[in-house]
Amino acid sequence: MKIIGIDLSGPGNHKDTAVAVFSQKGERLLLDDLMLGASDEDIITTLVAAQQYEDIAVAIDAPLSYQDGGGDRPQDKQLRKLMKDNGLNGSSVMPPTLTRMAYLTLRGISLTRRIMMTEALNHLQVAEVHPGAAIGTRLEDKKHALLYKKELDSRIAIAEWFPSQGIEGLPISVSQTSHTIDACAAALAAWCWIDPNKEVKWVWKKTSEENPFALCF
Repeated sequence: MKIIGIDLSGPGNHKDTAVAVFSQKGERLLLDDLMLGASDEDIITTLVAAQQYEDIAVAIDAPLSYQDGGGDRPQDKQLRKLMKDNGLNGSSVMPPTLTRMAYLTLRGISLTRRIMMTEALNHLQVAEVHPGAAIGTRLEDKKHALLYKKELDSRIAIAEWFPSQGIEGLPISVSQTSHTIDACAAALAAWCWIDPNKEVKWVWKKTSEENPFALCF
């Protein structure tokens, strides 16, 4: 199986979109490709190429739906509470229609609907993820989970921690930006969600026509 983590940015900011492609090899995920600056077309091309060989699970760090009328979705409220309960920054979970989130939500919805309409992608599962929660609920020293967006030392610590979670083959450059760290953490969350032998920390399963994708970490 291929596991693909995507740290999505807004539609006008491709340079901060990171994509990490892994192959599952028993109890390990081995990195095949790490891309920074991915367009929607780059992502679709990557997914189609990956599915030529095997089934794929895709984890996207972005809202993939919104609450009709605005504000939090039920899963946003629950995720925020769980993060606070685990000593993490719950304020990183924002309503999908908030001004600073709206364009990211727009891209997330557009991209996933395009994925689901692509005929070549018929053995694929998609989940929404929160990489910070995936890291912070597994990493013993939560300080790094709180600081890695801004601090290189914390990103290095997380990059060195990934192999203990079965994430292997990462280049030294993975720690240079939080976007590549988040793409790898998204893949970790997807792996734990999709593999019955792994432990998913939390998953929101109440999907619907309006909210068609699970949210997990």
